[in-house]
Amino acid sequence: MTLEEKVGQLSKELGWEMYEKDGEHVYVSKKFKDLIAKRPIGALWATLRADPWTKKTLITGLSPQQAAKAINALQKYIIENTRLGIPLLISEEVPHGHMAIGATVFPTAIGQASTWNPKLLEEMASVIAKETYAVGGRNGYGPVLDLARDPRWSRTEESYGEDAYLVGKMGEAVVKGLQGQRLGEKDKIMSTLKHFVAYGVPEGGHNGGFNTIGERELRHHFLKPFESAVRAGAGSIMTAYNSIDGIPCSSNEWLLKQVLRKEWGFQGFVVSDLLSISGLQGNHRTAASGVEAATQSIQAGLDMDLSGVGYGDNLLKAVKEGKVSMQTLDSAVANILRVKFKLGLFENPYVDEGEVLAKVGTMENREIARQVARESIVLLKNENNLLPLKEGVKHIAVIGPNADNIYNQLGDYTAPQPDEKVVTVLDGIRALVGDRIKVQYEKGCAIRDTQHSDIENAKKIAKQADIIIAVMGGSSARDFRTSYEETGAARVEQKTLSDMESGEGYDRATLDFLGDQLKLLKELHKLGKPIVLVTIKGRPLNLSWAQENIPAIVEAWYPGQEGGMAIAEVLFGKYNPAGRLPISVPRSDGQLPVYYNHNKPKHHDYIEMEAKPLYPFGYGLSFSHFTYQNLKVNVVEKSEDFECTISFEVSNTSDIDGDEVVQVYVVDEVSSVVTAVKQLKAFERRHIKAHNTALFSFNLRKNDLKLWGADKRWKTEKGSFKVLVGKSSEDIQLEGEFSLSKDYSL
Repeated sequence: MTLEEKVGQLSKELGWEMYEKDGEHVYVSKKFKDLIAKRPIGALWATLRADPWTKKTLITGLSPQQAAKAINALQKYIIENTRLGIPLLISEEVPHGHMAIGATVFPTAIGQASTWNPKLLEEMASVIAKETYAVGGRNGYGPVLDLARDPRWSRTEESYGEDAYLVGKMGEAVVKGLQGQRLGEKDKIMSTLKHFVAYGVPEGGHNGGFNTIGERELRHHFLKPFESAVRAGAGSIMTAYNSIDGIPCSSNEWLLKQVLRKEWGFQGFVVSDLLSISGLQGNHRTAASGVEAATQSIQAGLDMDLSGVGYGDNLLKAVKEGKVSMQTLDSAVANILRVKFKLGLFENPYVDEGEVLAKVGTMENREIARQVARESIVLLKNENNLLPLKEGVKHIAVIGPNADNIYNQLGDYTAPQPDEKVVTVLDGIRALVGDRIKVQYEKGCAIRDTQHSDIENAKKIAKQADIIIAVMGGSSARDFRTSYEETGAARVEQKTLSDMESGEGYDRATLDFLGDQLKLLKELHKLGKPIVLVTIKGRPLNLSWAQENIPAIVEAWYPGQEGGMAIAEVLFGKYNPAGRLPISVPRSDGQLPVYYNHNKPKHHDYIEMEAKPLYPFGYGLSFSHFTYQNLKVNVVEKSEDFECTISFEVSNTSDIDGDEVVQVYVVDEVSSVVTAVKQLKAFERRHIKAHNTALFSFNLRKNDLKLWGADKRWKTEKGSFKVLVGKSSEDIQLEGEFSLSKDYSL
């Protein structure tokens, strides 16, 4: 390969401008031809993406069939018009479904995590892979493995929550679902893990901002989910925008070479986030020029540039000037080509256009989306068993800005949708009750805009009803009035009165309901009617007033295209909710950050309020009732390891079949370095029939209890450990203990 061909393989260009469309005809754009004429490239990103940032609509974007044609045309052109004919790696966004027109839209990651069901997420990811593969994608950006410990951060909805163990289990399941047993399987795609590392805890919640995480905290928490996913076989990993101890992640040799490759044995390739190489010069100011930024990144172990401008001419110049050796360049190129061979791109670069309709947006896929939505719903409060709604209800008022808004229900990184595809809460309620119950709807107010509220009309409708369903929260719905950064993050502008208050770039200073939402809820409360508050949103919001005054609260996050029906099924008892919070919900902004597994010592209360969150990690109610009993903890120590078996029984003492999510936490009573006050070590969601008892059993070994010692070595230390078994991190039902007589090295 020539120098130019090698550098080209490391460039991943923005793909949505690389095709043109004329009616049903789709063909390669002049921009793509000019790009290839200058230098062959290795990959395209977001070619099939459609949203206001890309300016691709249901009209200007591509249907699934057209998408397959476009990818085939691009592959054919580069194979036939370059000297070596190396196929493109087509990378697509897949956080909660392929971000392309026609694909199935699942709940966002924070909702996926609320299922506490890795097996279901693996099934979901298999669907996403099949739909992406069908239209030509071979690489999916996801899962996002950032720990979200400050809900002011705009991308909280993209995370699996605050806990490393839960995030790791969910991420591992998604990687397996996307990739299958090995890279290159039909209907499977390569996973790219995001964002490496500690991206979700920026100071002040500022997206991409600085954080103060040290090495021990990194190893105990933030690196763990990535390690789990890497060991599950993830083929690619993306660097984060932030820095670690003053070193940007995109030029961090310790992170990319020592930890990722040497310690974990990673064999795939590392890709930058969009423009993060250029960010060394423009944002972090650790490079004085583009050439210096490219040099720092590739020498640190970053293989591929997402943007085409971070490497490209800069890297070419760096090699020619002797700043980057040919050996370093060859190593990066080899990492890319190795993955392409494993994916089978050289043997089969094209997609079968005849299979698209049978794989994308099918009824079977929709049903899986609905099941994920069902299992993601968290019942936060149910005073006097208001839910499920009882027989005798004749008139329901459905009120609120998120009751009948398809885009407010879907979250960020979502393609345009035809109205009939998405089932809103209002749609779901009407579909379930038919003509037997009168249902009236009034929006009442928007998420943010206070100029067009109609609270009086909402009250008028609500006065006539037997019960009020108030659907409120937030929105990550991008629109064509919003402006965007070069990275695709939305730009916050006060003149923009869209509903968007969450999603990439929309960080919050407070967690209060915006606009007139709380005002509307308080006015509805004055009517004296029973109210069910359904929240649809991407981050925890302040529910303190609602907890004190509203009898039933349902958390739905962004539940996806089938979310409205799933919510309706919970409201009317067609589905028994069992979702659990993957993130703590604070009482006040002043508590932040508030997460369950903070380091010792235990928190003391504030003057104004207790230190504990309003709803703790792992919390969620059910229509069933469960009791725990017969905890047994047994330890067998061997020379190199030990096995701690924890078993107990859970009984469904109610008349209703339901799922229970059992959670096992461990406290290291005395340790050589400071550890968490408690740490989740095992969990399982299981269906238990009414008046039945289930036996649960878990095994812990040395790797489950390890710590990063003062000598910078992993070990599990001798001493006493407490076992906490419960329904949440605070609702502990059973307690036990065990001891280890010796240290175990790893």
